[in-house]
Amino acid sequence: MKRTVICVAIGLAAGFGANAQADVKTVEVAHSELQGIGAEQGVMRRDPSDVIKVGDLYYVWYSKGTISPGYDATLWYATSTDGYDWTEKGMALAKGEPGSWEGASVFTPNILVAEGKYWLFYTGTSRSYYKKPFNPDSKIGIAVSDSPDGPWERLETNPALTNSDDPEQFDSHLIDDACLIVRNGKYWFYYKGRQLGKSPGQTQMGLAIADKPEGPYVRHPGNPVIPGNHEVLVWAQGKGVAAMIGTTGPKDIVNSVLYAEDGVHFTKTHKVKNGPWAGGAYRPGAFTDSGKGKIPEWGVEIARPKGKGKGRLPCIGRFDVGETE
Repeated sequence: MKRTVICVAIGLAAGFGANAQADVKTVEVAHSELQGIGAEQGVMRRDPSDVIKVGDLYYVWYSKGTISPGYDATLWYATSTDGYDWTEKGMALAKGEPGSWEGASVFTPNILVAEGKYWLFYTGTSRSYYKKPFNPDSKIGIAVSDSPDGPWERLETNPALTNSDDPEQFDSHLIDDACLIVRNGKYWFYYKGRQLGKSPGQTQMGLAIADKPEGPYVRHPGNPVIPGNHEVLVWAQGKGVAAMIGTTGPKDIVNSVLYAEDGVHFTKTHKVKNGPWAGGAYRPGAFTDSGKGKIPEWGVEIARPKGKGKGRLPCIGRFDVGETE
């Protein structure tokens, strides 16, 4: 396993906020393997959550199954003392009751820490991946616990967010990939959505806001707030919000970092080289509402196992982002 990771980010510290319109700089990301939740024959691990630290331990949640996509998965979690060597602790959340909105799969988890509790956001689907032709559905639910180790209790008000009933809306088909921050005393819930009849490459990002961690979450009237991105990676950056955009979306925003002081109207500030795949970041300022958040230095992502052959399924890897003056 590689432990020495050197990467470059030019002008990150000064690039956000009031200087967001300045010359676009470049962020370079490096990737390395992990122990414990890395490649394993016949085992899929993907869609890692953001990373939190509780005491001396880092925690991450992820989808686990035996096929490449997340449409037949349950939620598992792992801990680490250093962010490289992980110990898989077990299942955090099983599928819902057969026939329910989450009966076929639960996947793409993320975590919110608020009010002394842990809130596990996740995507659920009701349609079997094995019944062809397969056309997925999805909703987002929440489970809560007093401990990051569980046990987890699903909210009676689930699902917390459903796809829009209006076929003209950007999220009328699928919603997925929750990412939470605390901002101005409220809970900002960024997610991705896809419109009926649109392709995965036309996925866009939306925002819903609540006064309490359990909701109700109300969609922002300016949705979609970002016209692209298949993965949702946002963080509190100074007084605003930043988002790292992957390879999906309009050409002028792919492989970039965007910033919005109001959390809604985003402007490109950086190009990204070798960005993470469906990354979940260690974001110590995400839930503090301090106005002092910084770009994440590292996180976890979906990794591609080396080699070829049957049984080589997605796993969890690490990414690192450095910065220079």
